[in-house]
Amino acid sequence: MKVFITRIIPEAGLQLLKEAGLEITQWEEKRELTDSELIDHCQNADALLTAGRSKIDGNFLKACSHLKVVSLFATGFDNVDIDEANRQKIAIGHTPDVLSKATADIAFLLMQNVARKAFFHHRRIINDDWNFFEPTANLGIDLQNKTLGILGLGKIGFEMAKSSKGAFEMDIIYHNRSHNEEAETKLGAKKVSFEELLQKSDVISVHANLTDETKGIFNKETFSKMKPNAIFVNTARGPIHNEKDLLEALENKTIWGAGLDVTNPEPMDKDNILLSMPNVAVLPHIGSSTESTRNDMAILAAKNVIAGLKGERLPKAVNPEIYE
Repeated sequence: MKVFITRIIPEAGLQLLKEAGLEITQWEEKRELTDSELIDHCQNADALLTAGRSKIDGNFLKACSHLKVVSLFATGFDNVDIDEANRQKIAIGHTPDVLSKATADIAFLLMQNVARKAFFHHRRIINDDWNFFEPTANLGIDLQNKTLGILGLGKIGFEMAKSSKGAFEMDIIYHNRSHNEEAETKLGAKKVSFEELLQKSDVISVHANLTDETKGIFNKETFSKMKPNAIFVNTARGPIHNEKDLLEALENKTIWGAGLDVTNPEPMDKDNILLSMPNVAVLPHIGSSTESTRNDMAILAAKNVIAGLKGERLPKAVNPEIYE
């Protein structure tokens, strides 16, 4: 059987596919496949392993209804038409859990960099603007004993909360549909309404899935309800925040700063004003970019492919309802 892969992935995953006797084709060009190219390459494949921003939409799924499995080299699946996948009986796999700590570490890194204006001060060195000491200029803010609010306290959010609690003794509040008993027991976390999360958090860190409910949830109205010294951190999905409204909130000092590993749109334009603001830190979606994490993602993505081609239940299925 044949597998088409839209990126060069770590050897750890490729080795599993080879050991399973699968024929592998990898897209090696450093550009996104067009929609039609992706469909064409999948015509002779039995499985697709996709990384990046390829759209697995209704058009693709209808044109490639012969596929037995689509394995995402990612946790998020907002680029997939799950309803159409279910109609076509195509199993969709993803790679949750294995990247939780690495992604949380990026959120923790961004929070600290924003609080101390680290990116801005680094640019001062590059610009040769580091030769006169001003005791009151370009000061950051302390994180010790502040309140961290988390939207979406799952595995990634828990790791972010644990690091923040341990390093800065931060109080943890969160907004979820359900209680996270582990966080409440181990970290003293408190479940609150979304309104209370906005009003009480010194830092808000977003770890929610992108859904119709969360898309654009951080906008002009919600930013206006946050503290003027608040830091907004998003390592989940860019469309969860309205970037125009975020920029306005920062320029008007409605909130204090922002740390982003995801942007809206993505990739961000190199001339975006956010990149030059002293109280903003932006990274190019590197939440999972450690060697061990990417190896683990490749292994899990490969296991999803192998299971799907055997007609077995995927280890991590986005749409387990197709087995019912």
